[in-house]
Amino acid sequence: MNAARDARSAAVVINAGSRRGTAHELAVDTMRKAGVPVSAVHPVLTGGELAGTLDRVLADGHDLVVVGGGDGTVSYAAGRVAGTNVVLGVLPLGTANDFARTLEIPNNLAEACATVADGKVVDIDLGRADGEPFLNVASVGLSVAVTEALSPRLKRYIGPLAYSIATLRAYARHRPFRARLEFPGGDHEPLELEDLLQVAVGNGRHYGGGNTVSPTAGIDDHILDIYAILAGPLREHVNIARLLKDGSFIEHDRVYHLTSRHVRLVTEPPLPVNLDGEIAATTPADFTVQRNAVHVVVPQSSTSALFDGPGAANRPSS
Repeated sequence: MNAARDARSAAVVINAGSRRGTAHELAVDTMRKAGVPVSAVHPVLTGGELAGTLDRVLADGHDLVVVGGGDGTVSYAAGRVAGTNVVLGVLPLGTANDFARTLEIPNNLAEACATVADGKVVDIDLGRADGEPFLNVASVGLSVAVTEALSPRLKRYIGPLAYSIATLRAYARHRPFRARLEFPGGDHEPLELEDLLQVAVGNGRHYGGGNTVSPTAGIDDHILDIYAILAGPLREHVNIARLLKDGSFIEHDRVYHLTSRHVRLVTEPPLPVNLDGEIAATTPADFTVQRNAVHVVVPQSSTSALFDGPGAANRPSS
């Protein structure tokens, strides 16, 4: 399939509880008028509903699944279609919408619908944390506390600014931790770190409402970007925060940055892992990259990924 109009049938799965999820009827009507063969629409309200609905949609044989919601919803759906020929369409209806930002999918709903109808199909990498999927970033430490401080009400009423407020709240309560990074592929020596603020493993380019994993990070490069930030004085963290948008924070002397296809993270104490805004794993955890795993529709103008085609996952990356 080169475009959505080539699909035999399309199903739309909308997280009606996401920040803009109530707009799904307009979105479906817009896509149908643009020629997308929508034959089933499924609003969902819970994670349990999402899992069951995606199972039914895939069993019904739809070759295009359009998912509307935030990064957590889209990431879960990507995990379900990974490794198949089912194409994923994305309607960014959440607060951060970092996956859409990475792929240059418009945040405007009408324009996102047009992308589904008129875009091109690429294949992208999917991160895995002990098998659980993530598209953007998996992390432990401060980001988990930020996620816990992000109430649905806060996100709904103030949008992306909610992340800044939640970060301040989480920082005030943070307790440093120790970590060991192990590299089963032998590309790096094990790394022991103490007094940490956060450790993150990036598959995509953007996270946290527009921050950048690193200046070279991409969702089609077949590697994971790993960074660890040491705890320190508030002024140092403010300096690092100023560099988050373009990813240049990785050059700061309180930040460690490496790339690998496989990293094992062991922490003391064991810590929950945030996967694209959802707490879905616990350390110790193995992080891997599933190459060219998901077919997704992006704007014709997007340069974020290519379609590498069958067998590309078995070829060495350049």
